[in-house]
Amino acid sequence: MMTPIWLGTSWKMNKPLSQAMAWCETLAARMPEGCHPAIQPFVIPPFTAIQPVSHFLQTHQLPLLTGAQNMHEADQGAWTGEISAAMLAETGATLVELGHSERLAAFNESDAAINRKVHSALGHGLRPLICIGDSAEEKRWQVSRESVVRQMKIALYGLSHQQALRTLIAYEPVWAIGEHGTASPQEAGVIHQALRQALCERFGHETGTRIPLLYGGSVTLQNAVELLRQQEINGLFIGRAAWDAQGYCDIVQRVTQEFILQAQ
Repeated sequence: MMTPIWLGTSWKMNKPLSQAMAWCETLAARMPEGCHPAIQPFVIPPFTAIQPVSHFLQTHQLPLLTGAQNMHEADQGAWTGEISAAMLAETGATLVELGHSERLAAFNESDAAINRKVHSALGHGLRPLICIGDSAEEKRWQVSRESVVRQMKIALYGLSHQQALRTLIAYEPVWAIGEHGTASPQEAGVIHQALRQALCERFGHETGTRIPLLYGGSVTLQNAVELLRQQEINGLFIGRAAWDAQGYCDIVQRVTQEFILQAQ
């Protein structure tokens, strides 16, 4: 059985409910039969759209998982404006994005806080999608590998092998997010190899090779296939190229054609 290729997108603070549902309607029209089972699609809307998007995907039998863009580490309490893992689980979300560089920079989230959130998410049945990335300065100083491995090790600290298998790691170079350009497939591949090596050292070969590693950072229809040709890239975390549902479907269909149908 082949490891699924993860293909997903986070909308960030975009798409009010009407636009979110329009995205879903286009998806249903473009992929009426869903995806090939070797593809694991997912979408991470803003909080206000998680439940209706989850309900739409379920009722239309579309195999996308839904996620949230953040959560608080505590189960409950006097945390005005925050949302807990238990609350997210009730919306139909099965994933939660943690540690995105925008959260770290704008809201001062620490690596230790991400670790606590990972444990909380797993405790409530949510699958953490842990974002790690290197800055332009770290790239220039040639410490990118050390930086992202450190972030990943802290995020996964204290997890059992079984818990680690419930996580996803997304490498998103900060210098390649948005409209700043993208890492070349070779650059991304080198970082993913370092991450895989660190996972195997920490959890052993059998577990370490099964934790999905995704690349995110200006992914497009044009570079998606070449990125996925890198040995340790197991999926793509797509930004603005997938905010248009047709763009997302185009990437899913191209990946299916290149990696699955041609191999049959």
